[in-house]
Amino acid sequence: MTATAAPPAAPSTAPPPPRRRRRWPRLVIPFALAAALLTITVVTHSVDQPDATERGYLSPVATGDDGGSRLAEALRGQGVTVQRETDTLRALLALDNGPATLFVPAPELLHPDTVGALGELPAGRRLVLVDPSLRVLESVDLPVVRADRRWATRAVAPDADGVPCPLPEAARAGTAAAQLQRYAPRADFAAPLHTCYSGGLVHLAWAADVVVIGAGDPFRNDRIGEWGNQALATGLLGGHGRVVWLDLDGPAPPPHFGTGSSGEPAWSPTPGGSTTYGGGDGNGGQPGDGYPGDSGDSGDPSADDDQDQGQAQPPDRQNPLWAAFPAWFWALLVQLALAALLVVLWRARRLGPPVAEPLPVRVRSAETVLGRARLYQRARARGPAAETLRAAALDRLATRLNLPATSPPAEVAALVAARTGGSTDEAYELLYGGEPSSDAELLALARSLDRVTRTVAAPPDHPTEGDLR
Repeated sequence: MTATAAPPAAPSTAPPPPRRRRRWPRLVIPFALAAALLTITVVTHSVDQPDATERGYLSPVATGDDGGSRLAEALRGQGVTVQRETDTLRALLALDNGPATLFVPAPELLHPDTVGALGELPAGRRLVLVDPSLRVLESVDLPVVRADRRWATRAVAPDADGVPCPLPEAARAGTAAAQLQRYAPRADFAAPLHTCYSGGLVHLAWAADVVVIGAGDPFRNDRIGEWGNQALATGLLGGHGRVVWLDLDGPAPPPHFGTGSSGEPAWSPTPGGSTTYGGGDGNGGQPGDGYPGDSGDSGDPSADDDQDQGQAQPPDRQNPLWAAFPAWFWALLVQLALAALLVVLWRARRLGPPVAEPLPVRVRSAETVLGRARLYQRARARGPAAETLRAAALDRLATRLNLPATSPPAEVAALVAARTGGSTDEAYELLYGGEPSSDAELLALARSLDRVTRTVAAPPDHPTEGDLR
């Protein structure tokens, strides 16, 4: 007997299990794009708006984009003397030689013990501050507060708000890039405040003229040739024929306490922010002379204390959190919050019709039934379990009896009773009755439904037990 080789097994034609699509790119890509856009925006803004505390910012000898050498050349071309000073005390002493303009392009670099002297310049002088902070405004005791701030400098007309600009230099210059930081009068200041460029420039006519401008673009080398920037910058600085340009390379050191007789100026700051200084360096000050506004020094410390106590102190103004950050910062937070909310909504609910997806694993029907039965039993959900059993039985009975799904319950009960040999009321109670009150009643209901289904589904030549008991 010859053994025959078994035929080769047929290759499996079952399709490979579908690969699950990775969903993490859908969550990471939107945030990555938002982060990239935010980074590009911040870098572009930092390039366009330089830091005022950097070395060479608006310096008369710096030729870079952020320097002020072109402005210094333009002033000299108009016959204006440009005197560069790198020390705060010497810059203030230089104002003794006659009318001049003190230009402070970086007020944040001033030392807190010396910044108060800027508010006591003698008559015939002008002070120009570029984008001073709230600390500087309060130290100089200017009746000005910082309002909203733009993301980038805007070129506007002097009377952009419809109010004529009273400053002749700004009116002659016309449209200029002077609106970055806006200023408003202090609440306790009753006198009128001269504003131009929609609040970007403020002029106060005190004993010494004070000009506060919220943007450094008109003075920068890369922006001085745009619009009327050069006319505005030279007009603000060249009105007195001499400019004392305070060029600080970094944060100013504390005031130097000299004797006044060794060639070094003597500097003595008082608690109220005023300063008394003098010196024998030939700049007009003498040892012990009070400047500015000094009426003589009696040498009695108690008298100085009484005078300081008698002077009115500016009211304490709290700096709230919303004023500590620019407006664009809060707008950015709102945009990020809205983007996060949209991502949450997008991940929480899919838009469109449901999509059938294959199960990750195949489960046997017996295991599924047993698992659901145990869940029903643990939850003591006899009513839902009975409804599930009756719905399955009605579906099988309607198929065997050729009944439509919309058949009335009475008709279904009558046909079932005719096939099983029982009464219509018993069939109706079995198929459409109430909720079982115990697990035993639920088990009896399941057995009765199974018996009725088997009886109806049996062929005519194989009768089965048809009673409902």
